[in-house]
Amino acid sequence: MKRELNRNYSEVAEFILLGFKIPPKLQSLLFLLFLVIYLVIVAGNVSMIIVIKTDSRLQTPMYFFLRNLSYLDLCYSTVIAPKTLANFVTNEKNISYNGCAAQFFFFALFVTTEGFLLAAMAFDRFSAICYPLLYPMNMSPKVCIQLVAGSYICGSINAIVQTSFTFNLRFCQENKLDHFFCDVPALIKISCVDTFVNKSVLFILSALIIIITTATILVSYAYILSTVLKIPSTQGRSKTFSTCGSHIAAVSLFYGTVFFMYAQPGAISSPEQSKIVAVFYTLIIPMLNPLIYSLRNRNVQDAVKRILCGRWSSP
Repeated sequence: MKRELNRNYSEVAEFILLGFKIPPKLQSLLFLLFLVIYLVIVAGNVSMIIVIKTDSRLQTPMYFFLRNLSYLDLCYSTVIAPKTLANFVTNEKNISYNGCAAQFFFFALFVTTEGFLLAAMAFDRFSAICYPLLYPMNMSPKVCIQLVAGSYICGSINAIVQTSFTFNLRFCQENKLDHFFCDVPALIKISCVDTFVNKSVLFILSALIIIITTATILVSYAYILSTVLKIPSTQGRSKTFSTCGSHIAAVSLFYGTVFFMYAQPGAISSPEQSKIVAVFYTLIIPMLNPLIYSLRNRNVQDAVKRILCGRWSSP
């Protein structure tokens, strides 16, 4: 009996990523679509990092956070996209057990860090608008670095806990993962042991992270709105609140999809639905963020023009 139990619980050496259930004729089209999206992600976020790094007028806390946001978008999309693209053009759709654990760990690390960074960016806008005289002290370079470091620490804690719980599960030789990357809901689904604790940990941690970060964002914007409404001129109110528009759009996209995916008890019941949502927050959001912050931000647009004009005018 013991030998039979050990045989049934034998370790899985690799997983097979089933990916998208579409006709073979559409595989090439989907590959091209994903490739274009990933190239736009790389170009947009690398450009944003370079522009903010090189332009002296963008050396402020807001753009320091924005540069880190671009770095995170680039990182967590790169954790997912190359392997997904490779699976479109090869019959070998496998990923090693350790590779799967590493992919999930870094994905969880970067995504969670981005959630806390968005909260830090909301606090930055709160400090700038509500307490402008204290802003240089409240958001000093040291404080900004501490906020980013704290975001990474929170991301690391979540990634370590989630990875440890998930990859201590038994899979009983079932290694077909109904997803295009290694994610907790898909891994829980193929486990052959009781996953109540894992589902609870996933829900509690996700809900806790979302509650802490969204509470910070909502409270910050409640104070911002109260301050803006006290400004007598309509033009002044519009100009002040316009600095928050890009951040509000980024927050809405990010938290809407993450909440839909992880913070609902029934979120792991529909594989096809989860794939569509996963595409949105692993590829679409990292592609849109640079566009949101560049198209809605005159300072970034002016910095790009200065860089381009400087290159064209140089001998």
